[in-house]
Amino acid sequence: MRILIAEDDDVLADGLSRSLRRSGYAVDRVAKGTDADASLSRENYDLAVLDIGLPGIDGIEVLNRLRKRSQTVPVLILTARDALEDRVKGLDLGADDYLVKPFAFPELEARIRALIRRGQSGMSSILSHGPLEVDTAGRRVTLLGRPLELPAREFNLLELLLLRSGRIVSKEQILQALCGWEKEITLNAVEVYVHRLRAKLEPAGIAIRTVRGLGYLLEKADES
Repeated sequence: MRILIAEDDDVLADGLSRSLRRSGYAVDRVAKGTDADASLSRENYDLAVLDIGLPGIDGIEVLNRLRKRSQTVPVLILTARDALEDRVKGLDLGADDYLVKPFAFPELEARIRALIRRGQSGMSSILSHGPLEVDTAGRRVTLLGRPLELPAREFNLLELLLLRSGRIVSKEQILQALCGWEKEITLNAVEVYVHRLRAKLEPAGIAIRTVRGLGYLLEKADES
């Protein structure tokens, strides 16, 4: 899952980015409203965290432009402004949640997990595929009734394939989901992650099919 953080406080943005990356998310950071607007217009994100008091154009205007483009990416407004009218304005423009500084990182991460879950798969955090069950909120995987330990990028790859089960996912889409700007990986690395994940799922009859020239498709082995 890929998150954009638009925050001009370097200490806060750095701490939040590190915390989210440890939780397995791909994170991009910008400090200006214009950069946030440009990033959201050209990249695909699963969530945007917008500070209202951004230099250039503020977070409210970034949100306004985002919704005018009919983009439905979930948005969490993060701000030091606690006036009721500010909260109402942000929510009226299409923000999905609102958190006032100072805040506790565990609360913010819980809200982020809830927003991503709501945006990707409704209110349920459980994704099932035959004998495979993935708890996206708790980041736990069960295969044939037994826990399956996955590194962060393999978990994110599996989550992406499950959310788009039955549809081809390109290598470029996988790249966007697995890494942000600061930690680039190659298309060859994507093949390695797919190979490792495939080896863990195939004994249970779950196949990740390679569609030559297009990408990958998650399917049950007996449907091949």
